[in-house]
Amino acid sequence: MSRPRILVINPNSNRVVTQGLEEALKPLNFDGGPELVCQTLAEGPYGIESQADVDGVTMPLRRLIESDNSSAAFVIACYSDPGLHVCREGTDRPVFGIAECGVLTALARADSFGVIAIAQRSIRRHLRYLRQMGLMDRLTAERPLNMSVAETASGEGTLARMIEVGRTLKDEDGAGAIVMGCAGMARHRRPLEDALGIPVIDPTQAAVTMALGAVQFSRH
Repeated sequence: MSRPRILVINPNSNRVVTQGLEEALKPLNFDGGPELVCQTLAEGPYGIESQADVDGVTMPLRRLIESDNSSAAFVIACYSDPGLHVCREGTDRPVFGIAECGVLTALARADSFGVIAIAQRSIRRHLRYLRQMGLMDRLTAERPLNMSVAETASGEGTLARMIEVGRTLKDEDGAGAIVMGCAGMARHRRPLEDALGIPVIDPTQAAVTMALGAVQFSRH
């Protein structure tokens, strides 16, 4: 009997981000469990950093998911959850957005959470989404690194900047947990958590963990 597959889609076209996802998800790719496959959306921009970028990948994501007859579940690995509801309309299999899953996981670990964003201009978009989810009263603050997606995925000095922002979220804003607001930050989760001493949530790991649960329970 073949292993069911969970497709993790990086909606930007930066392969370094996809490789970071593969590395971050290795602990979840266990013997006998579903196969985790990470795929880069070829039509995507190099980084999803604006509402136009988010809107631009919505239908390509929908077409990819709608045409995939072999995956048991899908994860959209971008913190803006682009096309999440449109994609859910296109399949009867579960589709997970990493922002939604990351925030819900943070709230299972702490009473309040803070978010590390890539850039200031991302924050307004993220706050609009949290308002839709009805979770603004649990957010202490969202603060930016002021870096690009590419820089967070492969640049030097990213972790030091994340620790600096994370300490502000913890000490000044009172966050009980931190959500990393970009899939490109995946490789920094463990050292950031070690430095801060509070739970740090990689939203892609959170979403894939939920997808694993959904797929495993549907098999038994």
